Amino acid sequence: MKTPINTEQQTTLKADLDARRISWEAKAPEAIKTIYQEGVLAVEQGGTTRKALQPGHKAIDFILSNANGNTVHLYEVLKQGPVVLTWYRGGWCPYCNITLRHLQQHLPDFKKAGANLIALTPELPDNSLSTQEKNQLQFEVLSDINNEVARKYGIVFKLTDEVADTYRQSFSLEAYNGNDNNELPLAATYVIDREGIIRYAFLDAEYRNRAEPGDILDVLKALK
Repeated sequence: MKTPINTEQQTTLKADLDARRISWEAKAPEAIKTIYQEGVLAVEQGGTTRKALQPGHKAIDFILSNANGNTVHLYEVLKQGPVVLTWYRGGWCPYCNITLRHLQQHLPDFKKAGANLIALTPELPDNSLSTQEKNQLQFEVLSDINNEVARKYGIVFKLTDEVADTYRQSFSLEAYNGNDNNELPLAATYVIDREGIIRYAFLDAEYRNRAEPGDILDVLKALK
């Protein structure tokens, strides 16, 4: 009989994100790494994380559509229980796809805690549907066109020209989002209680850092 291998650390979100980062940094040109580091620093210096809605603030209501054209009303969903509200940058972002898969794995735990999970993205509906299908997501993925809701939550920032140029050489952000404003949301995550109050906020200028599902679950359990 083979001895079971302890893979718990290897399968945490942080471990998978770190592995992706290490792999990328081993191959990426120094100039590109510098451009991305300066891009993160620009977001930090711009104060986006400080200006965003924080724990204790009232969550802003919204009505958005999913890829099938069905509308989702945040305050109506809150009547069912707490909401985990998370943003991802797009299906082109490998760190986002890793995060979405981990959230899907923990979806039964969130539901057991009485919560619904909603993901928002600036991607056009056709692109968000592709992301949803690719990652086999069973929670709502809503298109926040032009980052209208993200802007109300204070989490929108503009890419530096250098980062935008680097992206342009690899893929078309304009095709994904349907605009050329080079704006993205932070990869933010909120836990909102039934009264609409934000109880937890993950806000980080470093897009390769994400809210750990276990931390989200701890907050949800504490709400009961």
